[in-house]
Amino acid sequence: MTGHCTAFHDNTRIAQGTRSELVAALRGREDGLLVFEDATGKIVDLDWRGEPEATAPAPPPRKRGRPKLGVVPREVTLLPRHWEWLNRQPGGASRALRRLVDDARKADGGRSARRAAQERTYRFLSAIAGDFPHFEEATRRLFADDPDGFASTIAGWPVDVQQYAKTLLQPPEGDEP
Repeated sequence: MTGHCTAFHDNTRIAQGTRSELVAALRGREDGLLVFEDATGKIVDLDWRGEPEATAPAPPPRKRGRPKLGVVPREVTLLPRHWEWLNRQPGGASRALRRLVDDARKADGGRSARRAAQERTYRFLSAIAGDFPHFEEATRRLFADDPDGFASTIAGWPVDVQQYAKTLLQPPEGDEP
C-alpha cells in the first residue's frame, strides 16, 4: 500500500495510484474529491499544478574503504547498568538489541499491526463517513476487534466505502512479526 493513494468522489472510489498518477487521471475533477493515502488513511492534498513530485537527491558517490553495510547510527539513552548488560552479551550491544527487538515483535503477536490498521481505518472513516448512520457504533466495533460486528454495522454504507475500509483493516505486507 505504501506510496499509493485512493480517490473518492461522492463516496465512490474513482481512482487509485500514486499522487502523480491521480493528478494526471483526475485533472479537472478536483471539486468534492477526497484522496486518501493507503498506508495511513490520511487525507492528502494533490499538487494540481502538474509539477513532478520532489525526488530524493542522489546518494553521494561511494568512498574507498570498508562499506558501512547500510548501518545508520541512532541514539539510544540507557542507564550505565543497561549498557554494561548489553556489552556482556554475546555479539555485543547491537546484536543483543536486535535480538530483543525481534523477540518483542514476536511476543507482540501482531497487536501493533492490528492497532495500526484500526487507526488507519478510523482516520479514513472519520473523514468520509463521520455523518453516516451508526458511525459511532462502527468505530466501537472497529476498536473492539469485532470484524463481524464492524461489517454488519457498516453494511448500509456505500459499497466502495465499505470495501476500502475493509482493505485498510488488512495489515500491509511485511508488517508481520
